[in-house]
Amino acid sequence: MAAPAQAQELSLLGGGSRASSINTYTWAFSYQEGLGKSLATSFTWLNEGHIPNHHRDGQLIQFWARVPVGSPQFVLQAGLGPYRYFDTTTWEPGGSYSNVHGWGIVYSVRASWYASNRWVTQLQVNRVHVQQGPDSTGVMLGLAYQLDAPDAPGPRDWAARSPKKATHNEVALYLGKTIVNSTSSPDAFGGAIEYRRNLTDNVDWTLGYLHEGSTSVARRDGVTSQLWLTRAFLDDKVTLGVGAGAYYAINENENSAAPGPGAGKFSGIVTIAGSWRFNPRWDARIEWNRVVTRYDRDTDVILTGIGYRW
Repeated sequence: MAAPAQAQELSLLGGGSRASSINTYTWAFSYQEGLGKSLATSFTWLNEGHIPNHHRDGQLIQFWARVPVGSPQFVLQAGLGPYRYFDTTTWEPGGSYSNVHGWGIVYSVRASWYASNRWVTQLQVNRVHVQQGPDSTGVMLGLAYQLDAPDAPGPRDWAARSPKKATHNEVALYLGKTIVNSTSSPDAFGGAIEYRRNLTDNVDWTLGYLHEGSTSVARRDGVTSQLWLTRAFLDDKVTLGVGAGAYYAINENENSAAPGPGAGKFSGIVTIAGSWRFNPRWDARIEWNRVVTRYDRDTDVILTGIGYRW
């Protein structure tokens, strides 16, 4: 049976946001696919910019109602969904910081103009409500690319289908940078090695070793294990995926008494990733990992690498 190729619209948006009477920037990276003519779902990594004492971003899943207006090329959408946010907060300028995690909800309206069967111009307004911290309102303008394009301008009702699995077996080696989510954002050289195994048509499992390098506030490396939703498109040359799982730190030094004995051993990890297969066996890969801790040492680990498939 053919497997669905989930990739449909990939968007990059940017603009301005307002929270607590302060203006700042906002941007988002989003993937959306149709659930029929009038419905869609999306996964988004949203950054709400920097306002005093709050640097907040996170991931959200939204469900959308959509309707063409006057032409199949012009589509209005309204969506809402849960928001898992990560907020680097400070109680006073120059003071200590905390990595606050919580849940919120994002309401969105979007106007899309399908200029061709591939390219889409988008205008979007977000209203963000969170458990802790200020709510925000953002306006963004962006471009989207239909990865599995329909025959004519306009959104796909459903994603196209692919006869192949996204991955069978793969080993990848990565290098990149680790950034600590603090007020000063110290960074370090990082790397990883990862084994990927396909479990079902669109579900992968990975086992890896992550080296975050050493900064002034944290040094960690250890074992990661994640489950992934993955999709292939463009004749299966490109894949996108989102993964979540656990990270066990074999070596850790937080340069702080705050964690306490063993408190930093287990953390969560959330990753978005993409790959481009330039050879039947080889592909180029990119990953953005968010390490989620219980003791104010969250990090972003941004990596590029090369993988071998079989």
